[in-house]
Amino acid sequence: MTQQPMQPIRATGQSLSQSILLACVDPWGRVVEVPTTLGYRADDPYAVALVFHSASGDVEWVVSRTLLLQGLAAPTGEGDVRVYPSIDEDARVVAILDFCSPDGRLIAQADSLSLQSFLARTFELVPVGTESGRLDLDGLIAALLDSE
Repeated sequence: MTQQPMQPIRATGQSLSQSILLACVDPWGRVVEVPTTLGYRADDPYAVALVFHSASGDVEWVVSRTLLLQGLAAPTGEGDVRVYPSIDEDARVVAILDFCSPDGRLIAQADSLSLQSFLARTFELVPVGTESGRLDLDGLIAALLDSE
């Protein structure tokens, strides 16, 4: 993966976003760089959104903030998303993001420093242990009842 300068983390009120490049392996084993946006909202404090941008349209996956953090240090995850640390061909520390769905599988490599910096900002915005206080459970219940 080509070493990219770290993009600034954008803060807007109670949300954060950062553009990164993921090195993804296509079905033929070729590495393709995919522009991706990391997103975090204080009102959804347990989740980080990854939006993969492509010519055919954006694809969003929402993953656990804790899963990403733990995956920087040790293999973690079950089911659709797994994250584990690795070293790239230039001896840089990277995180491997392994996404599986009925439509296929995507193995992506992210710069660990970029991911770690982004996660650190999310923990500044919503510290560990305070997440539940950020959830609007009454609003969620009302929305669920209205959808019936």
